[in-house]
Amino acid sequence: MTQHDPRTVFLRDYTPPAYLVEEVRLTFRLAPHATRVLSEIQFRPNPDAADRDFFLHGEQLKLISAHVDGAPVTPELVEGGLRLDAPDAAFTFEAEVEIDPENNTALEGLYRSNGMYCTQCEAEGFRKITFYPDRPDVMAPFHVRIESDLPVLLSNGNEVARGEGFAEWYDPWPKPSYLFALVAGDLVAHADSFTTQSGREVALNVWVREADIDKCAFAMEALKKSMKWDEEVYGREYDLDLFNIVAVDDFNMGAMENKGLNIFNSSAVLASPETATDADFERIEAIIAHEYFHNWTGNRVTCRDWFQLCLKEGLTVFRDQQFTGDMRSHPVKRIDDAMLLRSAQFREDNGPLAHPVRPESFVEINNFYTVTVYEKGAEIVGMLKRLVGDEGYRKALDLYFERHDGQAVTIEDWLKAFEDATGRDLSQFARWYHQAGTPRVHVAEDYADGTYTLTLRQETPPTPGQDDKAPVVIPVAVGLLNPNGDEVVATRVLELSEAEQSFAFEGLSTRPVASILRGFSAPVILRHEQSHETRAFLLAHDTDPFNKWEAGRDLARTGLLAMILDGAGPDAGYVDALGQAVSDEALDPAFRARLLALPGEDELAQAIFETGTAPDPTAIHAAREALRRAIAERLGDTLSRLYETHQVTGPYSPEAKDAGRRALTNAALSLLTLTQGGDRARAQYRAADNMTQQIAALGALLVIGEGEAELKAFEEQWHHERLVMNKWFGLQVAAARPEETAATAEALSRHPAFDWKNPNRFRAVFGALAGNAAGFHDPSGAGYRLLADWLLKLDPLNPQTTARMTQAFSTWKRYDEDRKRLIRAELERIAGAQGLSRDTSEMVGRMLAD
Repeated sequence: MTQHDPRTVFLRDYTPPAYLVEEVRLTFRLAPHATRVLSEIQFRPNPDAADRDFFLHGEQLKLISAHVDGAPVTPELVEGGLRLDAPDAAFTFEAEVEIDPENNTALEGLYRSNGMYCTQCEAEGFRKITFYPDRPDVMAPFHVRIESDLPVLLSNGNEVARGEGFAEWYDPWPKPSYLFALVAGDLVAHADSFTTQSGREVALNVWVREADIDKCAFAMEALKKSMKWDEEVYGREYDLDLFNIVAVDDFNMGAMENKGLNIFNSSAVLASPETATDADFERIEAIIAHEYFHNWTGNRVTCRDWFQLCLKEGLTVFRDQQFTGDMRSHPVKRIDDAMLLRSAQFREDNGPLAHPVRPESFVEINNFYTVTVYEKGAEIVGMLKRLVGDEGYRKALDLYFERHDGQAVTIEDWLKAFEDATGRDLSQFARWYHQAGTPRVHVAEDYADGTYTLTLRQETPPTPGQDDKAPVVIPVAVGLLNPNGDEVVATRVLELSEAEQSFAFEGLSTRPVASILRGFSAPVILRHEQSHETRAFLLAHDTDPFNKWEAGRDLARTGLLAMILDGAGPDAGYVDALGQAVSDEALDPAFRARLLALPGEDELAQAIFETGTAPDPTAIHAAREALRRAIAERLGDTLSRLYETHQVTGPYSPEAKDAGRRALTNAALSLLTLTQGGDRARAQYRAADNMTQQIAALGALLVIGEGEAELKAFEEQWHHERLVMNKWFGLQVAAARPEETAATAEALSRHPAFDWKNPNRFRAVFGALAGNAAGFHDPSGAGYRLLADWLLKLDPLNPQTTARMTQAFSTWKRYDEDRKRLIRAELERIAGAQGLSRDTSEMVGRMLAD
């Protein structure tokens, strides 16, 4: 059999499955190159289906035998699976196939990672394990027997039998095949337990290689916090006797929510103070929570088809955002979420890869695991919650779970639960799921006779395949302050549902200062002309933490654009206002660290592009560094004081309070090193007893062209820790001067420890190359050529990682003609490669399309 030819799948063509599955029995006889999979599947006709075409998906499978109700049959092998004449009644289909896990470098289906067997079946990996209706709307309980001499044999559900060379598992909860999981290897468990709200004791295990057993405690605590939080906030209790997590080195994604057996990229599990940063700890906590929360939002209630992917992912991202806010800081979390949305999702919305949160078509579903589906999908859930209120939201979610438990559902089902629970018509709101692009909200203000009138106008630019956009429902949170900085109108959510609307605030004694889009209440771009003085006022006085940060961000962005486009110098007024804000000890240190972070180079490039000018990445980098240096020079005493007074003493803790203080001191250190040299950073590097302080000091040194000794010492100290070495690889590329970035990445690709087949290591080098905007877009085109060379090398082995990495080229049309010519040449070279994967072909084709 061969792979499918590229073809487009459309939402409008959905039809129910011809047959449903009552029960699945699988036996795995594991062998590196010749694993045998025996399946016994009980089918019954689907009364809702219009035809009886019996088709089972299957790819890269060697069929040994097949039977129907015990009688041998000879199915017709076709591209992508098999067909046979099946009874128009209940029957049992049996098959035996052979697969080659050792050579499964795509890391989909059943594969081997350093001697350990593991699976990744989402979205369509199960068809590489056995013949099956591999679609999310076919759900069944699974019995699994694993035969191997490996000591640990795991699958979904509860273990029901174990003996010499085998283990048997049963998952009683019907699930689609994408949630199937199997792990077999020489592993050890960090074990614990959790007692649910109804009094059931659940055994918990984090399975790792023996050398990593000391890095599991934080993940286990995060799991228990997640289980408790989901009970308290959503009323959702865990439903099996056992919950297993396994850390895997070679994994394309962050983690996977397989029922009862979550498989994680090791970078999303393993952490100790010496090897993981504060950001790593927070990320691990969030991903552990995300995958656990999927038990209800994704597993118990799943999606009917892959077009509904945002139904499980957007909702679960929103839930993990709520969790992180509760565990740490809601204002800081909201800022971080907005920065991600603006840097990645807005970029996607404004380029050739723009698509609705629920796409209408795809060639390869793996290409739609995007920030639009995940992060914008989460924003839509957040807007729903703002519109219906906390009580309405909880009522709607309870109804959703009650109504659809055990079902595969659609966005329409999700919205109907809200309509029925709250009595609200959401037909216009549903456009958020169907329309691509980021709405722009334009602001006009008027004040007369004690009445302040706010006029809002919305528009959404055309995106590929969608030229005309209808108005959406936008919750705009607004507060008003008087000239003394006192809040005269508390936060009020305005519902912008027309192309243009006006809202009046009466009974005011003076003209107010408006704080608009508080809490980033909708994923839109706000067009609000405000003076420098007004923004400085909001930075000083706004009672909404997000908009306080936003005011500083706007000041920085405006000043940087003036430096880049008009040749202006650094804005001293902004720097002084920033100094006052970061000196305010009433503010959370983590929040102040965010204030010190300037807009990113890609964000500035997009802002320049929207003025009708082609951005110059070299000029953007130079201006940003000049402003950083000006901040360091003007605020040197303030930064030094912050650095000294917020040092954390005592044993390391990854909790929010200490992490925030380290974030502030390291932000100060990064700036101080620019003007005062590397002595302070070298001292911090030598004294560091945790990775957060060590890597921050090393990064500060590399940015100023120093740190060679420390870089060498870091490699010698950590060469045996693969996750730490990913930091070593990535930091060098991220900190390289623009003209040296490609050469640095190329040199590191020749390092003996560069394992390009490992997704984490590949992303460490080439993700950093793409992230170093000035270096990647160096006028020589060296960065473009180097990345394209490596993508062509990786694609035959791992199409999924390759396709995702091609997104580095997605903004190519906004640059000058020379850069566009260079990037187009590389995209066309990739597109023309013989045997290019379906994944990569689709992505490059979309980028090259007019």
